[in-house]
Formats: sequence, C-alpha cells, structure tokens
Amino acid sequence: MTAAEVDQDLTTALGRQLRVDAVRAAAAAGSGHPTSSMSAADLMAVLLARHLRYDVDRPDHPGADRLVLSKGHASPLLYAAFKAVGAIGDEELLTFRKAGSRLEGHPTPVLPWVDVATGSLGQGPAIGVGMALAGKRLAHLPYRVWVLCGDSEMAEGAVWEAFEHAGYEHLGNLTVIVDVNRLGQRGPTRHGWDLDAYARRARAFGWHTVEVDGHDTAAVDAAYAEAAAVTDRPTAVLARTVKGSGVESVANREGMHGKPLPDPEAAIAELGGTSDVRVRPAAPPHASAPPRGSAAQPVLPRYDVGDPVSTRDAYGYALAALGTVRPDVVALDGEVGDSTRTEFFAKEHPDRYFELYIAEQQLVAAAVGMQACGWTPFAGTFAAFLTRAHDFVRMAAVSRANVCLVGSHAGVAIGEDGPSQMGLEDLAMFRAIHGSTVLHPCDANQAARLVAAMADDELTGVRYLRTMRGARPVLYEPDEDFPIGGSRLLRAAPGDRVTIAAAGVAVHEALAAADLLAAEGIGARVLDLYSVKPVDVAAVRAAAELTGRVLTVEDHRPQGGLGDAVAEAFADGRPVPRLARLGVRTMPGSATEAQQLAAAGIDAESVAAAARDMVAAAGARAV
Repeated sequence: MTAAEVDQDLTTALGRQLRVDAVRAAAAAGSGHPTSSMSAADLMAVLLARHLRYDVDRPDHPGADRLVLSKGHASPLLYAAFKAVGAIGDEELLTFRKAGSRLEGHPTPVLPWVDVATGSLGQGPAIGVGMALAGKRLAHLPYRVWVLCGDSEMAEGAVWEAFEHAGYEHLGNLTVIVDVNRLGQRGPTRHGWDLDAYARRARAFGWHTVEVDGHDTAAVDAAYAEAAAVTDRPTAVLARTVKGSGVESVANREGMHGKPLPDPEAAIAELGGTSDVRVRPAAPPHASAPPRGSAAQPVLPRYDVGDPVSTRDAYGYALAALGTVRPDVVALDGEVGDSTRTEFFAKEHPDRYFELYIAEQQLVAAAVGMQACGWTPFAGTFAAFLTRAHDFVRMAAVSRANVCLVGSHAGVAIGEDGPSQMGLEDLAMFRAIHGSTVLHPCDANQAARLVAAMADDELTGVRYLRTMRGARPVLYEPDEDFPIGGSRLLRAAPGDRVTIAAAGVAVHEALAAADLLAAEGIGARVLDLYSVKPVDVAAVRAAAELTGRVLTVEDHRPQGGLGDAVAEAFADGRPVPRLARLGVRTMPGSATEAQQLAAAGIDAESVAAAARDMVAAAGARAV
C-alpha cells in the first residue's frame, strides 16, 4: 500500500469517526445538528490530517493556520475534530450543550482553540478576510486561513462583501470551503447542488475555484493542495456533499435539520461503530508574535480652552499619535476617512491602514478577525452606518473580541445632510452590547484622552466612541484626565435646584442653559457624562441628592441612550429624584445645526425651559 493510499485510508476512517462522534454528541444532548456535521466530515478530516498547520498545545501560535467554522451550527463536527486532535476527551465531548459545558450549541472562544464565535450565518468569510489581511499585510506570516461554510449562508450579503474584498486584496492565503449539501433548515437551498452557480459568482469577484466531490477524500486532498498553490488570489473549494452522509435513514432527507438522529445506535453501527482515530496536525512554521503595546505614552494633540475644535479632528490626530507608540494599533475605514479623520492615521502609518470601502459588515468583521490575530483595531465610519453591522458587533461580544469602533457625524447636530446621515440610535445599540464601553466626549482634549484610554490593554470588549462633526469650544485643559466610568462636574454651586446631565454637543447647550437659568436666579449644575457606559452612578446619585431633580439632554433618540443610563442609576430601589429627559423625538429634515437643535428641543433655550418647568412644578407642589 502506498503512502497516498495509507493517508486516504486514514482520512476516510477519520471522516467516519467524526460522523459517529457528531451523532453521539447530539444524542447525548438531545439536540444539535448532526446531519449538517456529517455532510462536512470528510472535508474536515482531510483538512486535519493533511493540510492544517496547527499546534494544539499552543493555540495562540502566531504562525498557525486559522480555522473558522462559519456554519457554527455544525459544532458537533468541530468538537469531534477537537477530540481527534487530542484537545478534548470523549467524556467532555458528551457534555455537548449541557449547562456548564465548554461545548456550547455554537462554538465560542470559551474554548482556546476557537478564535471567534460563529452561528450567525455568513460571518465566517468576512472574519476570515480580517485574519488573512493581518497575515499578509501586517504580520507577513505564511499562515493560511481556512473557513468552512454551509451553502445556505451563501445567500447572506456579508458573504459577498467578503468575497469582493478578498478578491480585491488578492488574499491568496484565504481558502473558503463551501459544504454544498443542498438542504437548508426548511428545505432545498437556492442553488441546490449547482456548484457552477457558486463558482461563477466567486470567479466574478476574482477568486480561484475548485469544484469537488466532498466525500472523495483523495479529490478533497488535491483541491486543498491546489488552493494552497494559488498565491495571487483567494480560493473557494466548492464541495458537493450529502446532508446526513453515511446513514441511509437521514441522508439527503428533508426535515432532519437541527435534530438528533432518531436511532443513534443504529446509525453508529451503520457508520462502523465508535473508534479512536487520532491525528496530529502538521506543526506551524516558526513565527514571532505581533508587536504588543508600548509603555510609552502617545504625544496627544493639545488644544487651548475656548478654541473651536471638532471631536472628530481630535480623534484623528490622537489615533495617529497612538499609532506612533503602539505598533499593534491598526485603523480601518469605510470610505469616509476624510470625514471621520481616520485619514490622519493613514498619512502617518499607511502600512497599518485598511480601506474597506462602503461595506460596514466587512469593516467590523475585519476588525474582529485582526484582533483575533493579536492586533488592536480601530474601525470608523458614520455612526448611522454602523447600524448595518449591528449583528457583527453583537457577535463580536460573543467572541470576547477587543475592538474599538468609532462613529462620527452623530445626531441632528450634523445639520443639513438630513436624517439618513444622522446617528440617532447608536448609543442605545452599543449600550445593549454585553460588556461594552460607550464614550461620548464633548470637547477635543477629552476626545484625545479617551482615544488613548480605549486602547488600554486592561479594557476589554467592544468599545465605542461617538464623535461630533461640528467644532465646539474646548472646555478642558489638555492634561486633564478622563477615566472610563467617570464624569466631570462643569457647573455647581450651593443651592442648585436642578442637575442637567449631558454628553457631547448637549454639554455645550446645557452650559448655555445654565447661564440663562442663573440670570433668573435658578441654580443649575451641569454634569458631563462623557462615559455613557459605564455611567458614573455615584456622581449621578450625588447630584440628584443635592438638587432633587435631574434633566438629561442628548442628541439621540430618548430610548436607550443617556437618559436611560441615568435612570438605571436609581433602579436599585432607592428613592428616585424627579427625572426628565430631552432627546430627539422628531423626524429631522435639512437645516443648520442651530435650527436642528432647536427643532429637536435640545438647544439651550429648550433645556432652560425644561429645567425651569421642573423647578416650577416642585414649587407648585410645595404650595
């Protein structure tokens, strides 16, 4: 028997074992997706035994190949693969989907061999693009990125954002394997077994394609070798497979998606019984880890108090300064770098700047992929357009990803561009993300300091910075500190009767309103809540205790933003002060910034009127 025949026998046996273990895991759990796992078992077996370069004992090896299971519902296959390479034992395999198990229904990085969470279909190729870009353009390492997809998810627009960008960037280190098993959740997929339908689309985006029988392990082996040999463009391996392959009662049968097999013992016997085939992936080449953050402090831009400066300008200059002392910091843009000011970073550090164009899902996904490879990404676009990528942001949190996202042109204060360009829901969106940090500076020095704070290695999770388009007077000295979770009291005096809590442009309106109220003998303290999440609960409660009234003002919809953050400070059962909130309740049109703020009822006059009403209402009750 030749060496090639031995290898083929090994991969065939491993494929059977992966099927058996997928069936066993789902049967033990009483749920799961064994048939989706069975269709891709041979694809996984050949990859593990013949092509993946990986160190199981060192999953963070910088030279190791990356494997992303985009069809995350096929997690029994991935966990069976982990067992085959010795990462987990059989006992743990059978804890699949049980409380406290690391083997969740869809894979997450609670397992050290999982780089990113999957299960929201269509995200794998886009994240793979980020990983491949990191390998090719940042680390200059020879690792390959392998993404295993299902055919159903090829209907997702995010997949084709990824395919276009990978083709444009000539990512020869990226291979997407498509498990074309013909059946989705409720029935046949759009293209069934028409491999050429997928191939035509992939080739149109500049990809090399290989069509193959996904159960012919020798043909799959040759396809992967061909993919590795193509270095000037990405490769899509389009594999025709059978859902439920190997078990006649479920093979290519509709209605079996997401269900354990009805007779798992009979299925295991039909597949040849249990086995304990072990494989060791090839060792990855020696490689150095990406550069880590420097202890040196960035020379941040400095602005004089009173000078009109926009926070987006401060962001751009601060990011460029951060990049000078932090070789791990990279910047990603959605073709608006001249507006977000990410272009300032591009001019200083062009080798670490990535243009993702108008593809916000790919923008965030690339950031997630890069951070999984050890980089610190800042990805920016208009705040309104980040809503397109919300699912990628949500899944970034599930991935325990450390990414910095920046939304500019937020609120009605952008003026004449109109409502399609106004981020009015972004604070709510990011506050709802698990473990997120949400920041909204009101002046340039504060913005610069917060940019540096976002990159702190001790800060984890999704971090969001909201910047303003227009220039506003600088309020703080350049050396002042703004810790995450803090606030600043800008106006306070004994006898204050109301607290105005604000962030961003609304801080300036609150200060002007306080001046109007002071002229009438009404003391109003102004609290700058630049940290929207975590909000400074202690400061909010202290101000409320002193004044008895808290008015929140934000250039954002009333739901989910600063007003809710402040209200939640009193959700523990303690006495609640008189609360009122001002936000954008109208549908804006086109107008100047001043006109927009007035129409939305969040300009200085409106803030003063609302505060005046709160004080008057309390006085009327006292009478």
